[in-house]
Amino acid sequence: MKLLAFETATEACSVALWLDGEVRERFEVAPRRHAELALPWAEQLLADAGIAKSQLDAIAVGRGPGAFTGVRLAIALGQGIALALDRPLVPVSTLAALAFGAPGDRMLAAIDARMGEVYLGAFAREGDGLRALMPETVVAPDIASVPEGNGWTAVGTGFAAAHAALQGCLQGRLARIDVAALPHASAVACLGAAAVARGEGLPPERVEPAYLRDNVALTLEQQQALRAARSAP
Repeated sequence: MKLLAFETATEACSVALWLDGEVRERFEVAPRRHAELALPWAEQLLADAGIAKSQLDAIAVGRGPGAFTGVRLAIALGQGIALALDRPLVPVSTLAALAFGAPGDRMLAAIDARMGEVYLGAFAREGDGLRALMPETVVAPDIASVPEGNGWTAVGTGFAAAHAALQGCLQGRLARIDVAALPHASAVACLGAAAVARGEGLPPERVEPAYLRDNVALTLEQQQALRAARSAP
């Protein structure tokens, strides 16, 4: 199987190529440069591997949650290539991609969602993929709830957000913490290839971003009202 993957939902931009189990990746922390870098990187990865776009079997994209423009970019790139080639598109959770690269068998993945919130997901390693242990959510870090148990591996910028409030909320339940971890397209490629093998590829037009937050652009007044409501007894 040959699969091209994009992950642009955070400050990191990455593109990966899955070649029958071998993964090649370009990755860089490059805020506001995703649109400039992603497609040229994809073309270079294909050229270096001697692979034509027409030889791709599927496209995988990090579907979010994450930054609005970054999530939209990955979806748009993936849909454009998949539609042009008449190939399936595989949406992969950005939180799952973040968790996939972490050590251990039970992972908590959190991304700073701004506005005093984090995107949060819990996962268990299962076979060549992950199993979600709770619905992904956007939540204030000091009131976050995760499945029972200790010994979690915690990864992502959400664990440093709001003065590390999520770490405080889960004090004593975390075995490892990596607040600098970012999602990689290589993980999207691995999870996407497994999904394609299970027959889970979708028609490109059916793939939608996962924002989690209904309103992605709250006004200042709305943000203040939201904070006031959360601080009320």
